Amino acid sequence: MAQELNGKRVAILVADGFEQVELTDPRKALDEAGAKTEIVSPAEGKVKGWKTKEWGDPFPVDVPLDRARAESYDALLLPGGVMNPDKLRMNPKAVQFVKAFFDAKKPVAAICHGPWTLIDAGVVRGCTITSWPSLRADLTNAGAKWVDQECVVDNGLVTSRKPDDIPAFNRKMIEEFAEGRHSGRREMAGTGTSKA
Repeated sequence: MAQELNGKRVAILVADGFEQVELTDPRKALDEAGAKTEIVSPAEGKVKGWKTKEWGDPFPVDVPLDRARAESYDALLLPGGVMNPDKLRMNPKAVQFVKAFFDAKKPVAAICHGPWTLIDAGVVRGCTITSWPSLRADLTNAGAKWVDQECVVDNGLVTSRKPDDIPAFNRKMIEEFAEGRHSGRREMAGTGTSKA
């Protein structure tokens, strides 16, 4: 891949129990495209992955969540795993960190259970989105249009269902992150109109 993401900083927000391959493979693709990636986490020092049915490897936390600022980054990656987003969505600082990317119309990529945190950030209403199938009802109840596709892009939000979708997810993530801010990103009622 060309260096489409030179100069871009990407936050990877995770808590213990993230699906390891959903961090390592997209991170490798981002790094190869020239991005500077940083793991942001509420965990202290290291955050632990999950490999299908057992604990995976520890990864160093580059920036503690308490010190992370969305304005320091150009884009956000949300890996899945069941435990990880469930912990993040219960953490007000994590939810606010995610919401800040949407408020600034910056691109966000979420895979598998990653979109769960988006519900608590209040950003999925009106979005076309995919995820691990068990999140379908939650996302639909939050106002999203859920579809069963390997990769869905809606105005800078990239979503995929599972690790098998990572190649398609990576391609679209890099494309959207390279485009940068999306002016048509889900304007709230009463804030005026915008053009995509």
